[in-house]
Amino acid sequence: MGGVELRERVAALLGWMPDEWIACDRGYTPAARFIVRGSGEAAFVKAATTELTAGLINREIAVYRHLDGPFIPTLIAADADPDTPILIIEDLGAATWPPPWTDANVAAALAAIDTLHDSEASLGPYVGVHGALGFGWAAISDDPLPFLSTGIASADWLERALPALIEAEAACELDGTAPCHWDLRSDNLCITPSGARLIDWAEACQSNPQLDTGFWLPSLALEGGPPPEAILPDAPAIAAWVAGFFAARAGLPMIPNAPGVRRVQLDQLSMALPWAIRALGLAPI
Repeated sequence: MGGVELRERVAALLGWMPDEWIACDRGYTPAARFIVRGSGEAAFVKAATTELTAGLINREIAVYRHLDGPFIPTLIAADADPDTPILIIEDLGAATWPPPWTDANVAAALAAIDTLHDSEASLGPYVGVHGALGFGWAAISDDPLPFLSTGIASADWLERALPALIEAEAACELDGTAPCHWDLRSDNLCITPSGARLIDWAEACQSNPQLDTGFWLPSLALEGGPPPEAILPDAPAIAAWVAGFFAARAGLPMIPNAPGVRRVQLDQLSMALPWAIRALGLAPI
């Protein structure tokens, strides 16, 4: 989609022609992102540039059309084109984007997440959105080399710890009816005067709300927030599942068009694995 076509389609969706387009260097996919301004108004535009981003944006548009609450930005307009969809939401450029994390910001984020989990929406089950289960410690047991290539733990430690990690991971409940974001991180979360807003909803589904919260906690701790146990105490199954998710992915080959993802997963693993070790009483790495 050329620049002229994008501008014309966005103007038609908005009902006004932007005279200012500010490119936003955010996110881990090559979607086109802009703050647009004109006629005394502003909006955030996300447009697909590849087959991958088309699928993600269309999924996100569907979530916006099914979900409503103070935790989600206002949907201004959307065009769910199968090849070049466009999503337009409110401009959140004036919001506070952690880090750094303050106690008040953590509380605001948790309040928004809890409100999401208490809401109602038909988003589809975890398996329907994310595919088959089992890609965690069980997969590492079958092929430990990608995990070991990260250097975060030794083969001897893995051999001793795997039975407990696999057992705890298997005990973690994925099913649930609560709407869940499933990609909670600071780059997908901002603080406004009326509370926190969550963005990037392509991974949303119905699942276990505690696991959705747990998925956020390693990155929160990495950025100077409280340790995971301060928010989810006594949660060994969740800690093992979250650690297994990152452990099974951080050492895999780079994702085309998303080269930063493996680095982020490794960073999150550096907090998630110690959390699982503490929660299960395992030997330190």
